[in-house]
Amino acid sequence: MHLHILGICGTFMGGLAALAREAGHKVTGCDAGVYPPMSEQLGALGIGLIEGFGADQMALAPDVFVIGNVVSRARLPDGTPKFPLMEAILDAGQPYTSGPQWLAEHMLQGRHVLAVAGTHGKTSTASMLAWILEHAGQRPGFLIGGVPLNFGLSARLGAPRRPTPTNAPLGAAPLFVIEADEYDTAFFDKRSKFVHYRPRTAVLNNLEFDHADIFDDLAAIERQFHHLVRTVAASGRVVANGLEESLTRVLHRGCWSEVRRFGAAANDFFAQGDPQSFDVLHQGRPVARVQWALAGVHDQLNALAAIAAAEHVGVDPGQAAAALASFRSVKRRMELRGTVGGIAVYDDFAHHPTALRSTLDGLRRRLGAEARILAVFEPRSNTMKLGAMKNRLPWALEPADLAFCHTAGLDWDAAQALAPLGVGPGLRVQTAPDIDTLLAQLLQAARPGDHVVCMSNGGFGAIHAKLLQALQK
Repeated sequence: MHLHILGICGTFMGGLAALAREAGHKVTGCDAGVYPPMSEQLGALGIGLIEGFGADQMALAPDVFVIGNVVSRARLPDGTPKFPLMEAILDAGQPYTSGPQWLAEHMLQGRHVLAVAGTHGKTSTASMLAWILEHAGQRPGFLIGGVPLNFGLSARLGAPRRPTPTNAPLGAAPLFVIEADEYDTAFFDKRSKFVHYRPRTAVLNNLEFDHADIFDDLAAIERQFHHLVRTVAASGRVVANGLEESLTRVLHRGCWSEVRRFGAAANDFFAQGDPQSFDVLHQGRPVARVQWALAGVHDQLNALAAIAAAEHVGVDPGQAAAALASFRSVKRRMELRGTVGGIAVYDDFAHHPTALRSTLDGLRRRLGAEARILAVFEPRSNTMKLGAMKNRLPWALEPADLAFCHTAGLDWDAAQALAPLGVGPGLRVQTAPDIDTLLAQLLQAARPGDHVVCMSNGGFGAIHAKLLQALQK
C-alpha cells in the first residue's frame, strides 16, 4: 500500500517509515523543522519528504494517512488550521490511523514482541536488548527511538522466522524489540502508545513523573503502565525495576504474568561491582560478568533489564554479558562529537532532571574528580517548558563544574530556578536567550582538558557543530 505519514521525522514515525519501506510499501511523508539523525536516515532510504502540512498533499492519494502525535486540531491566531492537511483528510473522509496502530496491525502480528518502557533509558535498554539478541544469532527486528551504533539504523524488520528456535514461549516466533513510549498515541487516541504493542516480554525500567502536558500526576502515568501490564499474556514476562516504588504500585494493581525484578540485592537480577565491570547475580548466584565501555549506574541497571528480558527468549546471561562487551551505545547518548584544542564536546539526549543527573554522574565517574565538566542544556521538552521540574535543576546539574542554560521559549525564570548554584558571569551557572550568546559564554569559559556535554531532546541549534567550528578558529 501507499502510506503518507504526517510527522514522519519523529524518531518513532521515521522508524515506522523505514519498516514499511523495507516491507515493500510505498512511503511518503511530511513534517516541519527537520533535523538529524532521522532526516539523514529517511534520505538514505529514498523516502520522499514534503515540508509542511499543506492540504495540497491530498493529491498524493495514498491508501492510508498515518498520523503522528505532533498533529492536532489546533488553530493559528488568525483562525486558520495549524495542520490544513489533517482538516482536508477529515473533510474528505479519507482513511487514517495512528502510527502505533498501523504498526501493531501490519508489522507485529505473529512476532514475539519485547517492549521496553520507562521514563528513562528506553532507547539505550532497547538497543542493548536488540544487540544481545543479534549477538545470539536471533536476527531480531526492532524499532528504537534512536540509532544504535551497533546497527547504524533505528528500525528493521528482522528475520521472518527465528533462526534459532528455543523452548521459551513462542520459541519459533520471530523476535521484535520496540521502545515502548508512554506518550499518547494521537490526537484521536489518547492512550499511551505502548498499549498497542501486546508484548510477550515487557520491561518496566523505571517510572517518574514526566509529560506534564498530558498527565496530571504520577498516578495518571502509573495507570497507563498498568494498562500495559494487562496486555501481557500469562506465559509472558514482566521485567520490573525493584528499586522503584512506583512500579511496585503498578504491579500491586494486578499482574497475570511471570515477574522478574532487577536492581536490589534481594531481586532476581542484581549487579555487584563498578558499572564498568560488574558481576551479574541471578537469585544470589553469579551467572555472568559484564565488562564494557559504559560507566553510569543507570547503564548498569539498563543492562540488568536487557539481560533479564533476553533470558525470557532463551539467551542465557553469560551470552548476554558477552554481547554487551561489544555494545557501542546509541547516537546522542553521550556521543563524542569531536575534540578540538583538548576540549571534548559530547551530544546527549538527556532532558528530564533525573536523566541530566544520571548522564553527568556517569561522566564524572569515568573522568574522576579532577576533570572539569561543562553542562550545556536547554529545557526543551513540554514538561520542562511548563516549569514542572524547574526546582530539581540545581540537583540535576550539581555534578558539573559549570552549567549553561539556553532559555529561549521559557515562560519561567531559569536564573531564579538555578540560583542555588550561583548564576551570573564568573559564577557556576550562566543563562543565555539565544545560541550565539550561549556560544560566546562557552568560548570564554572553556579551556584545554574540559569536557562539554550538550543536552537536549531536540537539534539544539546545531550547537555541537558550531562550538567545534568556533574552537577550530
